[in-house]
Amino acid sequence: MSLVDSIKNAFVPIHREGYPFIAAFGAGTLFLGYFSSVLFWIALILTAWCVYFFRDPERVTPVDDRLVVSPADGVISAVGPAVPPRELGLGNTEMTRISVFMNVFSCHVNRAPVRGRITKIEHRPGKFLNAELDKASSENERNGLVIDSPNGIVVAVQIAGLVARRIVCWAETGGSIAIGERFGLIRFGSRVDVFLPSTAVPRVAVGQTAVGGETVLAEFGGVSATPLVRIS
Repeated sequence: MSLVDSIKNAFVPIHREGYPFIAAFGAGTLFLGYFSSVLFWIALILTAWCVYFFRDPERVTPVDDRLVVSPADGVISAVGPAVPPRELGLGNTEMTRISVFMNVFSCHVNRAPVRGRITKIEHRPGKFLNAELDKASSENERNGLVIDSPNGIVVAVQIAGLVARRIVCWAETGGSIAIGERFGLIRFGSRVDVFLPSTAVPRVAVGQTAVGGETVLAEFGGVSATPLVRIS
């Protein structure tokens, strides 16, 4: 490996969604620095945080139809039965819900928990309550993806939080998605809920830290494992 490759590998890529924000923070830093060195250093720290927030690291995802991987970096905030958002048209039958809460220091790029075909994407305006609250699932602004997976319907719901004001989703209805594939991003602090069929067995507990695209949230049975691959 060359020196240039070594240097490149030492830096975590930045998602393009962050470029306008990083540029704005940088411009603000220069502007404030013209008036005050103290304000310059404060703004520089905030700019560094903005760069860190929009990081988009590579992840090694276990490609195995038995497994459900975390759609986001964060802390498991809930595991249990819940009814999926009504706008997704899945009825009132409870599914197994696993929630991953992201704070302002988490990587906010979202990844598909399973592979399959996206049958529906529905965005719903709402409030901006603390995403850790259970009622945030029903009251906050959110965007839901319904994925027809080899083990049945799996739902991933991006939920805006107290600070988050923008949900980005670049997946498309009718398209196929791979496990661990990037499908969206939320700015700046939020939550992702995964709704699973009752046949899925949770493999995480509340309070556990999850890594998007790598941590196994739940497991189905009956399918042989396949090797690990890198999802870009």
